[in-house]
Amino acid sequence: MKRYKNFIRPYRAAFILAPLCMLTEVLGEIMLPKLMSMIINNGVAERNISYIVGIGAVMVIFSTAMALGGVGGAYFASKASICFTSDLRQALFSKVQDFSFKNIDQYSTGSLVTRLTNDIQQVQNVTMMGLRMAFRAPGLLIGALIMAFVMNRRLALVILVVIPFLTGAIVLILKTAFPRFTAMQKKLDRVNSGIQEALTNVRVIKSFVREDFEAEKFRSMNQDLKESSLSAMNIVIMTMPVMMLAMNITTLAVVWYGGNIIIAGDMQVGDLTAFTTYIVQILMSLMMLSMVFLQSSRAMASIKRINEVMDTEIDLTDVQASRKDLSVKTGRVEFQDVSFSYHEGAKEKVLEHISFTAQPGQTVGIIGATGSGKTTLVQLIPRLYDVTEGKVLVDGVDVREYSLHNLREGVGMVLQKNVLFSGTIQENLQWGDETASEEELRQAAKSAQADGFIMSFGEGYQKDLGQGGINVSGGQKQRLCIARALLKKPKILILDDSTSAVDTATEARIRECFATTLKDTTKIIIAQRIGSVEEADQILVLDEGKIIGQGSHRELMADCQAYREIYYSQRDQEKEVGA
Repeated sequence: MKRYKNFIRPYRAAFILAPLCMLTEVLGEIMLPKLMSMIINNGVAERNISYIVGIGAVMVIFSTAMALGGVGGAYFASKASICFTSDLRQALFSKVQDFSFKNIDQYSTGSLVTRLTNDIQQVQNVTMMGLRMAFRAPGLLIGALIMAFVMNRRLALVILVVIPFLTGAIVLILKTAFPRFTAMQKKLDRVNSGIQEALTNVRVIKSFVREDFEAEKFRSMNQDLKESSLSAMNIVIMTMPVMMLAMNITTLAVVWYGGNIIIAGDMQVGDLTAFTTYIVQILMSLMMLSMVFLQSSRAMASIKRINEVMDTEIDLTDVQASRKDLSVKTGRVEFQDVSFSYHEGAKEKVLEHISFTAQPGQTVGIIGATGSGKTTLVQLIPRLYDVTEGKVLVDGVDVREYSLHNLREGVGMVLQKNVLFSGTIQENLQWGDETASEEELRQAAKSAQADGFIMSFGEGYQKDLGQGGINVSGGQKQRLCIARALLKKPKILILDDSTSAVDTATEARIRECFATTLKDTTKIIIAQRIGSVEEADQILVLDEGKIIGQGSHRELMADCQAYREIYYSQRDQEKEVGA
C-alpha cells in the first residue's frame, strides 16, 4: 500500500473532504426520521400548526445541508479518484516504457493495454465509491442502530437476528466473486490482443481471404469473455435479491411486532414510522457496504494485475554502470567471445562465441539464413538485451558501463520492422533530432533517397502519415526510417535488412551517400542480398548463432563455401529474373 500512498498524498485534501462531506448527509438522514416522528406524535396528534412549521423548518435546514454535503462529497470523491488513478496510469505507462525487450516479452500487448485502461478504471470506480461510502454506510448503520435502540430496545432486537445472516451472505459472495473477476480480466486481455492483431494485420487477412476464419476466432474469444463475465456478474445479480429479501422480511417483522406494541400502548405511531425508516436505513447501509466490498473484490483483481507490472524487475538498468557520464566518441565496436540466450539457464543459445571488431568508419556486413541470430547480435550493441557470456565493447568500454541514454544516443538503428508514427513526415524525422533545421531534415532525406518522393507530395514534409505510415509504400517507409536514423548523426549506424523493399539502384545510391556523409560512422548492415554488403570492409557469415565465415568479399569467396553458395544462388536467381 506504500506505493499507492505516494499517489494519494498530492490529493489528500480531497480524500479527506469527500467522506467528511458525506457525514453531513448521514447526519441529516439520521435526524429526519426522528423529526418526522415528532411532527406526527406532537404536531399532528395535537393539531399544533406552529409546532409542525417549526420542526418542518428544521427539516428544511437539514435537507439543505444534506444536499450541500452530497454535492461536496461527490465532487471531492470524483476529483480524488480521477487524479489518483491518472497519476497511477502515468506511472504504469512510464514503467512499461522502461521495460527492456526481455520484460516486454513477458506480457502480451493486449494485456498491457487492458491493465492501463480497464484495470485502472476498476481502481478508479472503487476509489470513488469507497470515498462516498466509506463514512456514509458505516455512519448510517451505526447512527440508525443507535436511534433504533434509543426509541425501542425490544423492537431493535429484530435487527440483531438479520445482521449475522446478511454478513455471512456477503462473505460468501465476496469469496466466490474474486476468482471470477480475475478470470474475466484475463479473458479481456485475450480479446484485446485479438482485436489489436486483427486490426493491425487487416490487409494480410483480406489478401488471404481469411475474414471468416478471423471472425470465427474472435467469436470464440468473445464467447469466452461473455461466459466469464456472466459468471462474475451472476454474483452481483444475486446480491440485490438477497438484500431486498432480508429488508422486506425485517420490515414486515418490525411492523407486525411494532403494531402490537402500539396496541399495548407502549409506543407511539410516529415512533414506529421513524423506526421503520431506521430499519430500512440499516439494511440499505449493509447493502451499500456489500456493493463496496463486491466492487473492491473486482478492483483487487485489477490491483493485483497492476502490481504485477509495477513489481516487474527491469533487467536492463544503469544501476551497475560505473561511467554514466561517458558518451560514444568514435564508434569502435568489439565483440569478445559473446554468447546469448533469451532465457537464463537455457541449454540452447541463440549466439555462441561471437568475436569480431569493427573499427571506426568501417562497414561491417552480416548475412545468414533466417533465424541465424543476425538481429539478436546487433541488438546487443545498444543493450536492447544483455549478453549471457562475454563482452560487447564500444570505444573499448563494456556497454554495461555506459548509461542507457548515452549509449543509445550514440547508436542509430533502423529495425527490421520499420515503424512510423501518426503525424507529419517532419515530425517523424525529428525523432532523430527534434531541434534539426529544415536544411538538415532535407539533407538526411536526400542521403536516404527520400527527398524526391517526399517533395512529390503536395504537402511535402508536412504530409500527414497514417498510423504506422499506412499511406506510404514499403520502400518509402524504409527510406524515411533510414533518414530518421541519419538525422541522429550516430557514431554507430545499424541497418537491419533495412533496404529489402528498395530497388538495387536506389540501394546503391544510399550506399554511396553512406561512404561520403557517414565516412566516420561505423556501419553495421544486415542484408539478405550479398550485393548489399559486397563492398563492406568485412562480412560476417552467421549460421545457427555461430560465425562460420569472416572477411572481405574476396576472402570469403575463396575460403567460405557457405558464402559462395549464397552468392552463386543469388546470381543465378538474378539471371533468371533478367531472362
